[in-house]
Amino acid sequence: MAAKKIAPEEMQVEDKLKALFQLQAILSEIDRIRTLRGELPLEVEDLEDEIEGLKTRIQKTTEEIHNIHVNLNELKAKAEQATSYIEKYKEQLDNVRNNREFDTLNKEIEFQGLEVDLCNKRIRESQQTEKVKEELLETSKATLAERESDLQLKQEELEEIVAETKADEERLREKAKDLEIQIEPRLLTSFKRIRKSSRNGLGIVYVQRDACGGCFAKIPPQKQLDVRMRKKIIVCEYCGRILIDPELAGVKSADSAKTDKPRRRRKTTETPED
Repeated sequence: MAAKKIAPEEMQVEDKLKALFQLQAILSEIDRIRTLRGELPLEVEDLEDEIEGLKTRIQKTTEEIHNIHVNLNELKAKAEQATSYIEKYKEQLDNVRNNREFDTLNKEIEFQGLEVDLCNKRIRESQQTEKVKEELLETSKATLAERESDLQLKQEELEEIVAETKADEERLREKAKDLEIQIEPRLLTSFKRIRKSSRNGLGIVYVQRDACGGCFAKIPPQKQLDVRMRKKIIVCEYCGRILIDPELAGVKSADSAKTDKPRRRRKTTETPED
């Protein structure tokens, strides 16, 4: 007859702690695999963001150059029109009948001359701006080509590393899922929260040299006794990590190592008989 499966909530504290420590070992191995990838994922992400920004800049600069071209054509047309007015008014000067018409035409010629000067000034400014924008466009295009080349190399490198470790990571993830089913949901949630807030990703640690294996803060003797009793979940009052005794973790403590160490036999010297 098959043994009845125990619900995670009904498991003994010792079994819960053992399952949590096994889960921690698997997750730490997954973290180690991710560390092998180094900063490559972040570098790839940064390059993708930079490339997106460069493309946006190139598009914006191209639109600005187009608008400058349109404005230049309008200014040139305006300058040509003002020049044609000047020529027209100069011709009319030969046929004036009084001083009033003469003064009016001269004022129009002067006004159109100022209009030509203003247009030419704005044309020069626009041409200078256009030159700067075109240089910026060329620089942006060159930088984009470099970044796209760097991205391709980084992606290939990352894909190669991922391919090497993907099988191991997937296998470990499956084992982690199987273990998570065996752990009480509330305890698992707390463990994941602690692990997420820990710099080294450790949510459960064993006691080492009378201290927490995560933050290395000293643990009072009574609390150490509670940890060894395995009757309830004990957490470090400093870092919040779940504590487990070395024996349950399958690790020999320093004290037990000393106890197991064979005693050195003292050599006795025999005194010669008279």
